[in-house]
Amino acid sequence: MEQTKKFDSQNSAKFKALAKKARKESFWYGEDRPRWLGPISYDYPSYLTGELPGDYGFDIAGLAKDPVALQKYFNFEILHARWAMLASVGALVPEILDLLGAFHFVEPVWWRVGYSKLKGDTLDYLGIPGLHLAGSQGVIVIAICQALLMVGPEYARYCGIEALEPLGIYLPGDINYPGGALFDPLNLSKDPEAFEELKVKEIKNGRLAMAAWLGFYVQAALTGKGPVRNLVEHISDPFHNNLLSSLNFMKVVL
Repeated sequence: MEQTKKFDSQNSAKFKALAKKARKESFWYGEDRPRWLGPISYDYPSYLTGELPGDYGFDIAGLAKDPVALQKYFNFEILHARWAMLASVGALVPEILDLLGAFHFVEPVWWRVGYSKLKGDTLDYLGIPGLHLAGSQGVIVIAICQALLMVGPEYARYCGIEALEPLGIYLPGDINYPGGALFDPLNLSKDPEAFEELKVKEIKNGRLAMAAWLGFYVQAALTGKGPVRNLVEHISDPFHNNLLSSLNFMKVVL
């Protein structure tokens, strides 16, 4: 066990050293990185040094002045970004498959699924009759299962990757990018320079996903439909199916 820990500690130190070197040489990090206003002259905060992925010098509220707070906010951002990207797939794919006729779902629209469960409907996974998984269980049972499944990962995330060492799991990275076969089965971190660029791509797409979810919420509130249906209707008749027409409809209803 001690030999394994020593070996993995050496790998971890090497991994972090290569990552640091890759950030210094990358276009996306450091003082010469792209900024959120592009070529426009602006007094960017000096405390944003370009060490973190996706740091474009944007902090008009001054939230990142405290380095500890900055790291905490980044941890929260990357966590929510990953959930948003995963949830976007879960919201869009069933509706697309249903509209294409590939699968028939009891309820393909993301925000109505919870309501269907509250009514006691049985949801077939991928629209395949009899393939229920959690679809035949009640909301309380599903919530309990989710809570139990998330206790371990959330505890490890809160305590740091060191919390997994008693189990004999030693990871080379950090809390946000643990690495190792468990969290990097495709070995994407093998090339440090490419991996640092992937971090930037991840946070950029994650921010888009979080913004998209704001749109999903607004669309659901205004139209009562799913995002794919809204897009199809907008493309078919953009002058009558848009945000302004939805707002006018809400005024009439109210």
